[in-house]
Amino acid sequence: MFQLTKDFRFEAAHTLERVIETEASRRIHGHSYRAEVTIGGEIATASGMLVDLGLFAAALARVRDRLDHRFLDEIPELAPATLERLALFVWRQLETEFPGLVSVAICRDALGERCLYRPG
Repeated sequence: MFQLTKDFRFEAAHTLERVIETEASRRIHGHSYRAEVTIGGEIATASGMLVDLGLFAAALARVRDRLDHRFLDEIPELAPATLERLALFVWRQLETEFPGLVSVAICRDALGERCLYRPG
């Protein structure tokens, strides 16, 4: 089986209720995120590709548009907007279009954080 990963970056703001750093988290604050999306499967004989990268890029651009420079608290499927819920959100946006979807990771590289969602 082959695996192909593509990523995209987005900037977004949110608020969060936390046990620690509560005051700073409750205020609107933003992060720079990176999403890594991995698709797996066998390559098509005719095209020699697992997936057309142009189609993959277009789908990721649609997801990015829903997140980039947004207040994530206003997206009902994300409340509360944690790394875990962002990973699940991206997965749900892509799972029907790409049945070979393997995983989605949401990263905050500046903070050294990464959340991987891989069902099952």
